[in-house]
Amino acid sequence: MNAGIHSRSNRTAARLVRLLSVFVAYFCVMALAIGAIADQRVHLNPKLAAGDLLRYKIDSRTSTTSAITTPLANPEGGSQSNQAIHLLVRLDVLGATAASDSVRGGVRLRATFEKSSASSENDAVDPSTPSLASRYARIEGHAIEFTLAPDGQLTGFTGLKEIFPDSAAAQPIISWLSALSPDAGMPAKGVRIGEKWKSEHPFQGQPLSDLLWRTESIYLRNEPCNSATVPAPRSNRPATSASGCAVILTHFEISRQGSARSDATPDDYRRNGLRTSGTWLGSGEALESISLATGLLVSSTQTSKQDADYEVVSVATGSRIHEQGHVQSQSEITLITAPKLP
Repeated sequence: MNAGIHSRSNRTAARLVRLLSVFVAYFCVMALAIGAIADQRVHLNPKLAAGDLLRYKIDSRTSTTSAITTPLANPEGGSQSNQAIHLLVRLDVLGATAASDSVRGGVRLRATFEKSSASSENDAVDPSTPSLASRYARIEGHAIEFTLAPDGQLTGFTGLKEIFPDSAAAQPIISWLSALSPDAGMPAKGVRIGEKWKSEHPFQGQPLSDLLWRTESIYLRNEPCNSATVPAPRSNRPATSASGCAVILTHFEISRQGSARSDATPDDYRRNGLRTSGTWLGSGEALESISLATGLLVSSTQTSKQDADYEVVSVATGSRIHEQGHVQSQSEITLITAPKLP
């Protein structure tokens, strides 16, 4: 009997060893599969076709504090303001240039402002200037057309000047459109979870010419997209696992290349007999959720701040304008209506 018991014990031990081996093999395979998924590179360029329709909701808030010293005192000059802008924009894809192995396609879009409102608070009011609320109420129902290039550049606008003759005033309603090409600035070979990448380019259009905009991004993780904006398949087949979202975190900063006292006069200032100097600093971050299936921006939350302290001097007269300013902003972009998957 002892021999029988001993034999059964050996058989039981052998089965346990085999079972343990199966579990070890299974977990090894799963670990390799998970590692392969994490190591997989993806391209997050938008996949759009003529006839696709999207809707985005955009909310932004900006707080500005400024002080200007001029040869002529202006006791009524504004020094503090708060603005809030709310938009609901319908995007119709009018045409898309097919991408090839060497060239990424562009997209022609029509943006219709289905809802548009704004509010502002200022410590000084100029009665000759239309209020922010009236300017944004006027664009509701209007549409513009433009081309979104693969690098995020916006070109070929039509209808914009009819809404905002002043190009600077139009920036809040068009600047967010570059986010529709989230792949812009990412490595050409694609990105994988945990990877970081950087970019650097001039920060133009300011009174100092040597400002740089630097960014550092990281592909944090994959996670389910907001259920309200998961693209549905065009056919009856179910969406694949690629219908999740990639989460990208980007930090950015603005700084000068030269010293605060160096001559950083832009050409247009120089041609008018002016010289500029000073500092301009900024920083912020953006958290983006991008559909792995379509490459479309699903949501974005951004915060930023800028501090400027600069002088503009007339070469001929020596008169000076000294401006100091602090700007703090927050914005949220949310995809409300998504096109169906192929």
